[in-house]
Amino acid sequence: MEISKELANLKKEINSFQNSFKRLKEIKELINDDEYISLALEELEEVRKDILLLEEESLFKGEYNHLNCYLEIHPGAGGTEACDWAQMLLNMYQRFCEKNNYTYEEVDVQKAEEAGVKSVTLKIKGDKAYGLLKNESGVHRLVRISPFDAGRRRHTSFAAVSITPLFSNNINIEIKEEDLKIDVYHSSGAGGQSVNTSNSAVRITHLPTKTVVSSQMERSQLLNKEQALAMLKNKLYLKALEENEKKINGLKNTDIAINFGSQIRSYILEPYKLVKDHRSNYENNEPEKVLDGDIKEMLLYNLQNIKGEQNG
Repeated sequence: MEISKELANLKKEINSFQNSFKRLKEIKELINDDEYISLALEELEEVRKDILLLEEESLFKGEYNHLNCYLEIHPGAGGTEACDWAQMLLNMYQRFCEKNNYTYEEVDVQKAEEAGVKSVTLKIKGDKAYGLLKNESGVHRLVRISPFDAGRRRHTSFAAVSITPLFSNNINIEIKEEDLKIDVYHSSGAGGQSVNTSNSAVRITHLPTKTVVSSQMERSQLLNKEQALAMLKNKLYLKALEENEKKINGLKNTDIAINFGSQIRSYILEPYKLVKDHRSNYENNEPEKVLDGDIKEMLLYNLQNIKGEQNG
């Protein structure tokens, strides 16, 4: 199924390239005739747009770029400030999905006591979801005047984003029952009164790797367990792939703390307005638009300009 889909995409790219080349030859003939110069320029603009789309497609040649993905957000230290920042990031990614024909499902949402979220997991589906979002993994930093500070002082908050490809169900990962710690608890998310009055939410800890996943948005404990196990398989499979790459390429461990100096991107609302990605040097002086989900330009720019294995 996936091979036939990839083949169809390749055929589509080849046809687009051949069609653009053919139209360029036709334009070359038109442009020599004064009567058709304006028509030739219009055609040339259309071909330019087609070529830009082909260039965009070329950014997604990685093995897993066509997959759907899980997106997780965890606030750093800082209590309510950090939890509210995590909520702002959640809103940003949800708005991005809505504006770009991606669908998302809230697999797990842990609300904070005063404001924001303590953790959240989204399942995002759509064309090349993982390929487009994979560079979002890392620490995101916010600088603003705190709405929770009566003294109107400037605060810095951190949150970590993690992107995991949603592999197919036939991935070869063995999970032993004795390696799992399974906890059930009351759901705090959407789903109706029946969800909130029963222990339907499930948290699974894989003891050997300390990997934790949770699901609470299904109405039954069984469905939440199935969802959580599927997420665990994806994480363990990705971990195995990363370990193999480290052995082959001698890659260093990239685990980082959620604090100063570790951020991949800064969102500054005070004393000036700026969004800056510290890996690609992308800058945008309209952070409000970025936080409203207008991030596709930045995502594509980062795919072109962030060097390393993840974009290989």
